[in-house]
Amino acid sequence: MVDYIKESYNELRNHVSWPTWAEAQRLTVIVAVFSIVLALAVFGVDKVFSNIIELYFNWIKS
Repeated sequence: MVDYIKESYNELRNHVSWPTWAEAQRLTVIVAVFSIVLALAVFGVDKVFSNIIELYFNWIKS
C-alpha cells in the first residue's frame, strides 16, 4: 500500500501535465455552462412529457 501511494505521488508530481490556472478556470466555466444547459434541456423534456401524460389521463377520466 505504501509503494502504491509513493508511485501515485511520483506519477502525479512528475508525469502529469497540469493545466494553467487560466485554462482550468476556462474549462470549469465551460463545464458549468454545459451542465446548466443539459439540466434545462432535461427539465424541459420532463415538463413536456409530464403535461402530455396529464392530458392523456384527464382525457381518459372524462
